[in-house]
Amino acid sequence: MTTTTRREFANGMALTAAAAVLGLSPKAADAEPPPETTRLRLVRFPFDHACLAPQWVAEELLKAEGFTDITYTTTVDIMSLLLALDKGIPLVAIGGIHAGCFELFGTSRVRSLRDLKNGTVAVGWGGGQALVTAMAAYVGLDPLRDAKLIQPPSKEAIELLAQEKIDALLGFPPEPQELRKRNIGHVVVSTSEDRPWSHYFCCMALVNAQFLKKNPIATKRMLRAFLKATNMCALEPERVGRFLVDRGFVKNHDYAVQAIKDIPYTRWRDYDPADTMRFYALRLHETGMIKTSPLKIIARSSDWRFFNELRKELKA
Repeated sequence: MTTTTRREFANGMALTAAAAVLGLSPKAADAEPPPETTRLRLVRFPFDHACLAPQWVAEELLKAEGFTDITYTTTVDIMSLLLALDKGIPLVAIGGIHAGCFELFGTSRVRSLRDLKNGTVAVGWGGGQALVTAMAAYVGLDPLRDAKLIQPPSKEAIELLAQEKIDALLGFPPEPQELRKRNIGHVVVSTSEDRPWSHYFCCMALVNAQFLKKNPIATKRMLRAFLKATNMCALEPERVGRFLVDRGFVKNHDYAVQAIKDIPYTRWRDYDPADTMRFYALRLHETGMIKTSPLKIIARSSDWRFFNELRKELKA
């Protein structure tokens, strides 16, 4: 059983009130019928990652959209999504959420991606390995031959970089914030600032294909709540950071706020999620990490109807 402290309740209410003031009130579209189901089983990273704030902020907005039973499991990023789709897992990408989670930090030896040649890179999980592989391939390296990719735990990877026992580390909040505070390494690639990476989503909304088929109204309502929550992160980073800490989603308030401020949450209004899937699928297909053609993946596993409708509906 989960208990809620007075402070947590107050901050949760403050966040909801702020959403209303900012025009992001969790009021469902009056013209739409109720969702076909009131039960949602949502994905969530089991880690201390403030960049995923929209999915936590969205909880009250989801309730206002008519969902009463909300549970969470593990989630995936765009690279893990493509690896899953290549295996035939029945998922459908329905929209982009935000860009710019990841940063590649290097030692003084690594000034550019090409300097990863003959180096060792800590990449974390499977999606991180895929992203570094895509980045290396983009500049003409064969990551399987030209570099060594390892997957130590986060704290160990940071210490390895600090001691220069590895050449680079792919950071995911709160790792970049800690690296900066401790003055460890330097940023080689920022996916929020450096092209072409900054022009593509890193995190996307997806649903089970069967759920989408059976529950199109629920799917749209769910996506609306997440896009409103994404706007909330852009408009109220301090308030969102405090909410995440009070609810136990992240540990360090300063790291959380910095991550939320650094991530370009508003770019979902401008970027094309199909471009993201195409770009990264091409990179992974070139390296042999996925066998399915990018065109087939997009045709079989994407549906942008609701995302395009909501971009018009939620236009600032």
